[in-house]
Amino acid sequence: MHQLLLDIPNQIETERLFLRSYQAGDGLWYYSMSQKNKPHLAQFESDNPVMSINSEEDAEIVVRDFAADWVARKAFFMGVFLKSTQEFVAQIYVGVVNWGLPEFEIGYFVEKEHEGRGYVTEAAKGALQFCFGSLGAHRVRLKCDDTNVRSYGVADRCGMVREGHIRESKKNADGRVSGTLLYGLLRSEYETHRA
Repeated sequence: MHQLLLDIPNQIETERLFLRSYQAGDGLWYYSMSQKNKPHLAQFESDNPVMSINSEEDAEIVVRDFAADWVARKAFFMGVFLKSTQEFVAQIYVGVVNWGLPEFEIGYFVEKEHEGRGYVTEAAKGALQFCFGSLGAHRVRLKCDDTNVRSYGVADRCGMVREGHIRESKKNADGRVSGTLLYGLLRSEYETHRA
């Protein structure tokens, strides 16, 4: 089935969280969140869209771009919120690598005040369910900084397989040189891990 004809839910629920697509009007709170998290993201996510936000207008443009990409089936950015308080705790990214296979890439960041509570692992598992269920993925990949212990811990807990290590391949915003870990998960592995 053509990707534009897929019936894709705008919201996913997990035990403690809901993940939803961004929408017009989210820019106001997204701006505030982005300013709090820029220093936190600079170490590992210097190319994150959050880093380009300098005003509420910038933030509104970013979230509307996210919403447009969702409709066009180019990428799926999701805010992750606590069910109990509606508070933003993380962001999940699902990028299209190849609709023909299909293959997707996931990424994530946690809101700095919510680190270490398992929210990203829970949200990433929800995103994998979204990829293999709603999007019909054959394969999902992930890349992360080789010094970001929390990030590759999420990949490990989600059952992803470390497929490669590109050493000292980038200079981060803080001037430090690091490498990239490459992970992948096939549909058969996902189904086995879920069981």
